[in-house]
Amino acid sequence: MLKKLMPRETSFFEFFERHAATTVRGCRELLDLTNAGNDFEARARRIKDLEHEADSITHDCVEALHRTFITPIDRDQIHLLISKMDDIMDYVETVSDQCVLYNIDHMTTPAQELAAVLLESTEHIEGAVTGLRDMKHAETISEHCIEVNRLENKGDDLLRKAVARLFDEEKDPVAIIKWKEIYENLEIATDRCEDVANIIEGIVLENV
Repeated sequence: MLKKLMPRETSFFEFFERHAATTVRGCRELLDLTNAGNDFEARARRIKDLEHEADSITHDCVEALHRTFITPIDRDQIHLLISKMDDIMDYVETVSDQCVLYNIDHMTTPAQELAAVLLESTEHIEGAVTGLRDMKHAETISEHCIEVNRLENKGDDLLRKAVARLFDEEKDPVAIIKWKEIYENLEIATDRCEDVANIIEGIVLENV
């Protein structure tokens, strides 16, 4: 009877790892979309499905947090981390939706470059959250986070150059608006990766 009353142990690290893996898959689909230059609607549907999957993981994590009395790391950090991770996929979905809604019929080199940086950033996020299970690997976690910060700076630089080139070469004002939004949302997704990396670094500092 006592065993039934005791809260079951919840692996919040599993939620983080599943979400990170789903986000990496979503970013791979987005990079494929920018490289292929076709089947935007089909690829956007796959990304939307992955975004819904990420949402479900986030919901389950928050729900488990409400039911769990003792957590492996600070409760607020768990909530903040899973929420910020979810923001990344929201922007991935936004970009893929824009490609469909704006009737994009070709992809640009800057979009491909920004999508590649985003994918690499999420791969490092996945490596960092996987390391949270064992704080003995704090140095490895930190290395992943440093790479995310470096890639965010690279994304900033790519965005500045992409927008400058856009205003310099594109004559259609509507096209300028469309591409500027797509570029900015790709870079914002990379910014959200940096937010996640900063949270992870904070968790490590408080638990080693």
